[in-house]
Amino acid sequence: MPLIEKVATITAKGQTTIPKAVRQALGADYGGKIAYRIDEHGVSLHRVEAAEDPALGAFLEFLATDIRTHPERIQSVSSDLRARIEALTAGLEVDLNAPIEGAVAL
Repeated sequence: MPLIEKVATITAKGQTTIPKAVRQALGADYGGKIAYRIDEHGVSLHRVEAAEDPALGAFLEFLATDIRTHPERIQSVSSDLRARIEALTAGLEVDLNAPIEGAVAL
C-alpha cells in the first residue's frame, strides 16, 4: 500500500499537472526537470539534477588557464571599488544555500 497516492488527469495533449505532494517528495518545483523511468518494476518518477552549463564550464576553464599561465595579470580590487561594493550591499543578508524562486535567465 502506498504511503501517499495522488491522481492527476492527462489532457488531450498528453500533459498533466504533478500534484504538490509529489513535487515536494521529488524536491522539484517550477522550472525543474523530471524523468520517467520504465523498468521491469513499472514506471517511476525522478528529479533530474541540473546539468552544468557548458559555456560556463568553458569560461571557467579559460580563466583558470589564463591565471595559471599569466599570474602577473592578477590585480587587487581598488579601495574605491571595494567601498562602492560595500555601499551597494550594506544591510543585505544573503543565504547562498537558499533556493532561487521563480524563473532565472542567465
